[in-house]
Amino acid sequence: MGEKVVAGEFDLSDRHAYRQKLQQCLEGLGRLLTERRFDRPRNLMGVEIELNLVGPDGMPRMMNAEVLERIASKDFQTELGMFNLEVNIAPHRLGGRVFDQLSEELRTGLGYAERKAGEVGAGILMIGILPTIGQQDLVSSNLSNSDRYVLLNDQIVAARGEDFTLDIEGVERLVCTSGSITPEAACTSVQLHLQVTPARFAAVWNAAQAIAAVQIAVGANAPFLFGRELWRESRPPLFEQATDTRPPELRAQGVRPRTWFGERWVTSAYELFEENLRYFPPLLPICDEEEPLRVLSAGGVPTLQELVLHNGTIYRWNRPVYGIADGVPHLRVENRVLPAGPTITDVIANAAFYYGLVRSLAEDSRPVWTRLPFAVAAANFETACRQGIDAELLWPVPRRAGGVARVPAVKLVRDELLPLAYAGLDAWGVEPADRDHYLGVIEERCRRRVNGASWQVDTYHRALEAGLTRDAALAATTRRYRDLMHGGEPVHTWPVGFPGPG
Repeated sequence: MGEKVVAGEFDLSDRHAYRQKLQQCLEGLGRLLTERRFDRPRNLMGVEIELNLVGPDGMPRMMNAEVLERIASKDFQTELGMFNLEVNIAPHRLGGRVFDQLSEELRTGLGYAERKAGEVGAGILMIGILPTIGQQDLVSSNLSNSDRYVLLNDQIVAARGEDFTLDIEGVERLVCTSGSITPEAACTSVQLHLQVTPARFAAVWNAAQAIAAVQIAVGANAPFLFGRELWRESRPPLFEQATDTRPPELRAQGVRPRTWFGERWVTSAYELFEENLRYFPPLLPICDEEEPLRVLSAGGVPTLQELVLHNGTIYRWNRPVYGIADGVPHLRVENRVLPAGPTITDVIANAAFYYGLVRSLAEDSRPVWTRLPFAVAAANFETACRQGIDAELLWPVPRRAGGVARVPAVKLVRDELLPLAYAGLDAWGVEPADRDHYLGVIEERCRRRVNGASWQVDTYHRALEAGLTRDAALAATTRRYRDLMHGGEPVHTWPVGFPGPG
């Protein structure tokens, strides 16, 4: 999303030319795969975290340009809304004390960003959706000052041809409309990257899809939007509806949404890129001068810019990524499932659980995706988003007879998936101290049945019981969350209670 794009008008010939370039890029990708030109295994992982800017009152601050100017670091960049930032951690090799290293880098980086934001009366908050964000905050005038965001908004709005409708029914129901994609900015997430070889890509992607529901169940952290208590993880329905280019008639015809879980297990990365071209019209038909097939024929490595740009406008929860490092192409699986926060320790614990579990499942002799129908995995994802840590999921029974059974997510994690995550981190060569500390956080969340979403909801209701109005209770919850977030202890240890108006 941070890629620079020059705003402009598109005509019919632009889209035709772009579609032709996309086909050339896809052919180029196929040739790179056939010729085995991709990077060797390097066990590289990376982390990106989207952040919110808030004031001492817990309300959003629309000032990312001022804060970024003071931070003055390439590790921090703009995001969709003026109250958003993103921090990118340089790739690390999985192994050793990698999770403690990541934790220390994040503490240093976010601590510095917090001090710089404080110079203009703002602060950093890691949370899935800011509880105090209002519909009046998510308007086009609060899009970040970037040609890419303006152009993307204009193209999605034009493709839809009418206002966006948000209709999310959870504990309460929210129904409203928006004339722009800005409500998407309310969703702040963690993206976990894993570089993989082409031969391993499908197994890793399928494994990541299978456990997306489990990630949400233990990591949910977005129960509120526009003053309403909705799903325990409200980001997925919000993101889908805020970027939906389909009017009701196209939805009724079965046209796929651009924010998409998917519809099948895959056997190669190529299939996902090919689906992108087959199902999704281009939004940003900007052609690069590169001729990818000519570059390939000359022995070079094409950037496949059109393919990369198009892929960036399709919001899969596990996205394929093509990149080039040191002149060598590589593939990554980008896991986009998790919300930001609550603390750095929680973020790293979620990452450790993901990387360990994906490693074990991808190497299983009886892969879970051969025993779990894809439609069940998709239904599990929605169930986990709705119910969070209290979700019951369908999972293959550990018997040769096959079939699936409904099991509480916390039981599934503690009895079956955590042991696999431990084994996976061992296979990566992660030090036992790192492994035990961060997976222990996941185990304690399950034991106490507490995650960020459950803490927010419990604290909010305590505030209501103390006599605060809905808005005041959400603001008080946000301020208390911020204090405890900066304290650094994982969320399962946070006291539930309303500390007063503050």
